[in-house]
Amino acid sequence: MSLTAVCAVAHHSPAHRAGVRVGETLTHVNAKPIVDVLDYKFYTYDPRLELTLKDAQGNVRTVRVRKGEGEDLGLEFETYLMDRARSCANNCIFCFVDQLPPGMRKTLYFKDDDARLSFLMGNYITLTNLSDREVQRIIDLRVSPINISVHTTDRELRAMMLGNQNAGRGIDVMQRLAAANITMNCQIVSCPGINDGPALEKTMTDLAAMYPAVNSVSVVPVGVTRYREGLYPLEPYTAQQAAAVVDQVEAFAAKHKQQHGTSLIWCSDEFYLIAGRELPEEEYFEEFTQLDNGVGMLRLLLSEVRRALELLEEEEMVGAVPFSIATGMSAAPFMQQVVDMAREKYPDLKGRVHAIENRFFGQTIVVAGLVTGGDLIDQMQGKELGQRLLIPASMLRSGERVFLDDVTLDDVERELGVPVIPVAQDGYELCDAIFGLHNGQPAVSQAVPEDEYYRYNPGLR
Repeated sequence: MSLTAVCAVAHHSPAHRAGVRVGETLTHVNAKPIVDVLDYKFYTYDPRLELTLKDAQGNVRTVRVRKGEGEDLGLEFETYLMDRARSCANNCIFCFVDQLPPGMRKTLYFKDDDARLSFLMGNYITLTNLSDREVQRIIDLRVSPINISVHTTDRELRAMMLGNQNAGRGIDVMQRLAAANITMNCQIVSCPGINDGPALEKTMTDLAAMYPAVNSVSVVPVGVTRYREGLYPLEPYTAQQAAAVVDQVEAFAAKHKQQHGTSLIWCSDEFYLIAGRELPEEEYFEEFTQLDNGVGMLRLLLSEVRRALELLEEEEMVGAVPFSIATGMSAAPFMQQVVDMAREKYPDLKGRVHAIENRFFGQTIVVAGLVTGGDLIDQMQGKELGQRLLIPASMLRSGERVFLDDVTLDDVERELGVPVIPVAQDGYELCDAIFGLHNGQPAVSQAVPEDEYYRYNPGLR
């Protein structure tokens, strides 16, 4: 069956009213061929449509649809993309999937590098597997923004870092997209002694030359697990090395802001933490465009908690039961600040923060999103947890109650003997959870999709 074949039709939807049937293949919309979800979403936006459908016997018919502008047709397909996800053609020296231990679920070992997921779900792509036709389609359909893993604009260095002799072509694609005014958000995974220093200066200069099409750039430190046998020799950043990167990026950003009104490029929070530096104030991060890459995430969280506490009424704080927060090593000091702020507002509040050491991947991995259920159980057993344990929702698979190591939330609750409440990366929700204002229900999970776990993504906090 074609991946553009209809698997379900929502009741009372525009497609249902038009008589579209399960099993039919959607071949064209207004005479435009439908190859995948990008075509589907773009060409079905209009209020008047003519759908070309083909049944299993090859019979073709057309139906006319009237609906609200932008209203969904109400069709479901075998896969979200209406196609197979495209795998990565690279062999990056810093790839997180290559640093996974054996024996994990198969989906974690799949490397995607799909431009459609970049537009629809915010995934970062390298541009190395796009054909000229696909680049032109992005331009023609105005697919924007595109999130791009750049790492370096030195073509030879990019080919080496990505393990792909054609990786330098990605810079040409970016210039083509910039000329067509396609918005790009960029990420640089910085590796000590490889693409920092002079190479980073060139990369920042080249990306700034594509402003305003290049809308934002994040610089994040490479993640190094203990499973690197046989891989390219990489070391995590030292405090001194991280401080040098922060100084270099801040100097470039200040110059760009003076000229164009925006910093354009920021270091992730993790760089500041490694360097032992204070995080910049909230206004430094402007619109928080690179929040998913951990740029300003902790500063925003503290600011949101502070504002949420100002809105709390006294009767909402009374009766808050004792609790604990478990998080990664890097975020633990900030969670302690949150608890201290809450205690200033309500001195009777009883809460503790526990920093979880990552023994599964290694102690160099300090983000909360890569904490496993096994580590959580091992390190929390026997400790005073109060009557509930709060954890970042990013520890769990999106929409599910499962950690990266397949330990479930039920397993953790059974072993620790307390309810475990996932909390989204949101200061207001965290404040509500601290004071038990979620009415006994776990906070809505905003965990990252499963396919993001295998890549090093500093947004996994």
